[in-house]
Amino acid sequence: MMFSHRFLISGLAGAMLLLSGCSSMIGRKDMPAVIVPPAPQLPPSPLAEEEKPPPEGQKVEQVGTASWYGPAHNGKETANGETFDQNQLTAAHPTLPLGTQATVTNLESGKSVNVTITDRGPYEQGRKIDLSRAAAQKIGMAKKGVAKVKIESRPRRKPAKKVARQTAKSHATPVATRTDPPTVSP
Repeated sequence: MMFSHRFLISGLAGAMLLLSGCSSMIGRKDMPAVIVPPAPQLPPSPLAEEEKPPPEGQKVEQVGTASWYGPAHNGKETANGETFDQNQLTAAHPTLPLGTQATVTNLESGKSVNVTITDRGPYEQGRKIDLSRAAAQKIGMAKKGVAKVKIESRPRRKPAKKVARQTAKSHATPVATRTDPPTVSP
């Protein structure tokens, strides 16, 4: 029994010496570089399911929850580059083209308001449109803060291309004018 115990101890000691000797032979600098491929990048998951923008010129009707925004955003820049004025009849919508005219009807009160889409939002899940304070007041939802509404957008008209008219002046050759005094030679 003594023999096997000594054999086990000496074997463990030898293995430890062998392992410690091997680790000092190869330094960190000498170890080959391990190339790890980057993890695939997944797009961030949206908070809410995104809607696709409607085809241009098509009438859009939606029913959903509206909210309103005002004092905290007043004077800040909107998505279309204008300054937000809570007293104007404007709204924020996630997909309608900026500049679209829309009619928003409070389904509880039956009141409607015409707004222009000037901003993006709302960013609260489950909401379809954010109205300016003035628009919310017009349909009677400013005190409650939210309301079930129907949104109807009218198709945007593409601006007609203007053809430049040619006038007689455009064909005239420019007259050269001299601004420095003429030099006189003796």
